[in-house]
Amino acid sequence: MSLVDETGAGLSGIEQLRALIAAGRRPGIAIALDFNLAEVGDGTAVFVGIPGQHAYNPIGMIHGGYAATLLDSACGCAVHTRLSAQQLYTTLEIKVAYHKAITDQSGPMRAEGHVVSIGRRAAFAEARLIDASGRLHASATSTLLVMER
Repeated sequence: MSLVDETGAGLSGIEQLRALIAAGRRPGIAIALDFNLAEVGDGTAVFVGIPGQHAYNPIGMIHGGYAATLLDSACGCAVHTRLSAQQLYTTLEIKVAYHKAITDQSGPMRAEGHVVSIGRRAAFAEARLIDASGRLHASATSTLLVMER
């Protein structure tokens, strides 16, 4: 069973995510990379993380996968807020653009995702990864498959 099903079985997508936040539950990826789902709204989701040594690559910067993971999570959960209790989604593709390097000195990062459009079978979302000063570090566009449970 999924964490979402354990916490919010039978609830709409946005209700499931709000239940996760209220319960303080996090999936393994959020624990491993030390980030949290902070906010959800109708077609929006925000993740917050503080990049640290746990996400460094060999050249002394935060690995691009850290940014990609936060952006993918923000896009996916933004879509999740628009789903019924009978629907789920998966990412079909994501395109990430890196605008500014991230280090452990970058401070808290916010991945802010929003739905661009959603249909019966496909959804499109965008997200931005910004620091506490509002500087853009990465952005993404994503295509997601919407499915019936």
